Amino acid sequence: MLEFANRLDAKTLKAMLKGGVKPTRQRAAPPVNSDFYDIYSTLTDEQLRVARLTRDFFEGEIRPIINPYWERGEFPKQLIPRFAQFVTQRYGENFTYTFPEADPIASGIAAMEMARGEPSSNTFFGVHWFMTMASINMLGSNEQKAKWLPPMQRFEKIGSWALTEPKHGSDASAGLETTATKVGDTWTLNGEKKWSGNATFADINIIWARNTHTGQVNGFIVELGQPGYHVEKLPGKIAKRAVENVLIKLENVEVHDSNRLPKANHFGDVARQLAAARTGVAWEAVGVSMAAYEETLKYANNRIQFGKPLTSFQMVQHGLVKMLGHVTAMQSMMLQLSRLQERDGMISHERASLAKAWTTEQMREVVAIGRGLLGGNGILLEHEVARFFADAEAVYSYEGTYEMNTLIVGKAITGQSAFV
Repeated sequence: MLEFANRLDAKTLKAMLKGGVKPTRQRAAPPVNSDFYDIYSTLTDEQLRVARLTRDFFEGEIRPIINPYWERGEFPKQLIPRFAQFVTQRYGENFTYTFPEADPIASGIAAMEMARGEPSSNTFFGVHWFMTMASINMLGSNEQKAKWLPPMQRFEKIGSWALTEPKHGSDASAGLETTATKVGDTWTLNGEKKWSGNATFADINIIWARNTHTGQVNGFIVELGQPGYHVEKLPGKIAKRAVENVLIKLENVEVHDSNRLPKANHFGDVARQLAAARTGVAWEAVGVSMAAYEETLKYANNRIQFGKPLTSFQMVQHGLVKMLGHVTAMQSMMLQLSRLQERDGMISHERASLAKAWTTEQMREVVAIGRGLLGGNGILLEHEVARFFADAEAVYSYEGTYEMNTLIVGKAITGQSAFV
């Protein structure tokens, strides 16, 4: 110890004896960049335009105001007209809605950028645009499309979508208890639904119910305010709090046959949407991970401990590199999946399930490392990472749990069904 002290100059030794060394001048930190392998360099000009437009909107207009809404459990509804402007900028004035979108890479990158900006708002958009409108586009009549899609495209009418029930999530295909009984031209719906984002204020909800005559699953457009249609916001959520999830009770809700989706005649028609939905959630997991990595790196660059930035410590660098590795692998996986969709015109259930299961598992580790590196500040909304850490739990669970998606892939690669 004395030999070490003898090697120090007098100024440094004096500072150490007083209780510490003054911070030394540090090199300027490189720009924060979660695109370490330059995936954006592989995009077309149009795909880049969509990515930048999406990032500007979500990061510039939604993220700065979201924390108080997230904390209160409310969606910032004053932003809904801005979503209309956003889609006009993205798709153009003369756009006619279709699903699935013609460019799966642009669609995936946009979902990634939405989640990177603010996951709850990404869910609002996804439920309205990719679930409700897609159901009407794929499974509805020409009259239903003409009535609902144009005002929904302009965000004058908002949509919701309800499959899951209080007692049935993973087993919805076999266990759906909500019933639809037809007498004449009228269907009577009875049952309960759970989660269904946007439903507190949505103008219409796509309700999936079991036909009491055929035993098959049918889809119905239920309008807000119909007698017997009761919506109650779920309390006590710890994730995606700005999404207004609900418990729905259907008590003898009468729906005219013109509001039944005529091309939805069994659960397989519902399942056609699930592969695309799971792929969208996998892209969302990438965006959440990117945001957590970026915010953690920014914080660590600026946080001074023991006279040095956190980023100068080996264990912090190890955590950051691990986060970046997961992010980069997830980006690469999802780009290839979207290329396959572009090539084949569809996504198989097993490929979508592998993407959803694997990316959300990696995302969970990314946000956990980030939350840990922020120490006590990692549980405060003001530092952003806490919100992404919490929201990741919702992303991990919906559109098929990790376990259920694993079984789908397991069946595909072994030929053996391990389902109950």
